[in-house]
Amino acid sequence: MLDKIFTWWNGATLGTLFTVKRRGVFVGQDEFGNRYYEAKDAKCSYDGRKRRWVLFNGYAEASKVSPDWHGWLHYTFAEPPTRAPLPRRRWEKEHLPNLSGTPYAYRPKGSLARGGKRAAATGDYEAWKPE
Repeated sequence: MLDKIFTWWNGATLGTLFTVKRRGVFVGQDEFGNRYYEAKDAKCSYDGRKRRWVLFNGYAEASKVSPDWHGWLHYTFAEPPTRAPLPRRRWEKEHLPNLSGTPYAYRPKGSLARGGKRAAATGDYEAWKPE
């Protein structure tokens, strides 16, 4: 319960949950379990538009928001992806959140996280030597 009062990175705080419950309307949910809301009116808006929120499923990480929901959150699209989904092209990959810092992060050959062994340098490299 204390984490809901004092921390925002483990999900929404109590204040945010209260505000969304009181002023928001559920719009949809994405494949990661994030829930999206829009304000009932533009009463608390600074630019005349209805506010929009995302309540993250678990750890709050902005890269967990897919491009179509990102466009809706930032008013690029008027309709949410639940009503007007973006067309997918066959060359597009599925959206993945940033995996840095997780066991699933990309670790190329030679990286310290993968053992630190890399191919020997070729003859075109000369190490710096102090004079």
